[in-house]
Amino acid sequence: MLKFLQILFSIITIALASYGLITQDFQLGAYVILFLGLSMLLAGLQEFKRDKKLSGWMLIGVFAFSMYVAIQSFVLNY
Repeated sequence: MLKFLQILFSIITIALASYGLITQDFQLGAYVILFLGLSMLLAGLQEFKRDKKLSGWMLIGVFAFSMYVAIQSFVLNY
């Protein structure tokens, strides 16, 4: 289930980022960061399952930072 969600969030991230690059419309940047952060969270949880604590905590840290940036983008832009 985690692998499926990680692939789904990654596909959504790539699709939104590609759309923004092709159309030069960068208003969806906060959503790209949001889904990228969710992908990092799921990758971190998978690393915890593999008993790789350091890389798991680093990915959780990236998730926390990206959530902060996404929330700031939503608050400042909308």
